Amino acid sequence: MSQSYAIDCLLEPVFWFVDNFAGYLGRVFVFCVSILTTAVVFIAYWVGLPYWWEKSQCVTIALVIFGNWILLNIIFHYYMGVKTSPGYPPHGSLISEAASICKKCISPKPPRTHHCSVCDRCILRMDHHCPWLNNCVGFYNARYFYLYMVYMVMGVTFLIVFGIDLGYQVLWVNDTGGLISENDPDLIGHPVRMNQSGVLVPVQVIAEYDSVNFPRNHILPTPVITEAQRITANSWKRKAVMFMAMICLSVLFALGTLVVMHGKNISRGETSIEAHINERLRKTHKNKFINPYNFGRKKNWKLFLGLTQGRKFWRHVLLPSSHAPAGTGLTWHTIHNSSEDWP
Repeated sequence: MSQSYAIDCLLEPVFWFVDNFAGYLGRVFVFCVSILTTAVVFIAYWVGLPYWWEKSQCVTIALVIFGNWILLNIIFHYYMGVKTSPGYPPHGSLISEAASICKKCISPKPPRTHHCSVCDRCILRMDHHCPWLNNCVGFYNARYFYLYMVYMVMGVTFLIVFGIDLGYQVLWVNDTGGLISENDPDLIGHPVRMNQSGVLVPVQVIAEYDSVNFPRNHILPTPVITEAQRITANSWKRKAVMFMAMICLSVLFALGTLVVMHGKNISRGETSIEAHINERLRKTHKNKFINPYNFGRKKNWKLFLGLTQGRKFWRHVLLPSSHAPAGTGLTWHTIHNSSEDWP
């Protein structure tokens, strides 16, 4: 009875649950992501657009254009991340540089390939299985996965920055502009005046005539009702603002953390799985281990984003692009066998 065997026995129920239900849960997660994204976009147009249109029409047009550019990239990269195959080793083919034999597939396993227990297949350059995509993140869809997170973080940051004033007015100031009856019941239906302390009090004696017994002319200013006051007075819109605030802050914290974590791995030229393996190797070899796929930060990012063969950042990163990564995922250049002008 070894320690590894005991841990495997204890984790067997977890493995059984993952193998049998993770695929079904993935579909639920994809549905939830789609519904939540749609709800946030709907609230932005339903609540945020009239608010900014009242403040400045020119700024609103600029915000709509910028926001829809982010939304287009979010939809494109999420769809491609879900639908694009991560890449699988060919069955029955001779792989000259196979690193090992997969114990579950009983087939050659190329370098940087790992077996996914959820997909029950070997995945080229596997990073992890993402339930929110209901797909493995591998060689062909890793870029879509990462850029989806980047643009989603940009999107919620955009909503927070340009919605923080609206949230303050609606959730903190809570001024309805008199559109709903929320004052003292003694004041409702009675004429009021403001005393020296700035408090509204009812008028007990009304002088309807002046000193020469002429009727008084009551010229009262009509208060201007702002869009923020209309939103505050509308219970559904107020709840929508609260919902938007919670969703955006949660997504910013969760995906922001993942963007930073995966960004560090990309900069080092490794996947999430390789990061754990390489960390263990560095401790074993007392920091003498060198990652053979680390070509330097700049080159690692160019390879990950597919900015090879003359591709440009503005066209293939800032705009939706379905270009494939360099190579086949079966064989890999390393720092020991790559030429200076590669890729």
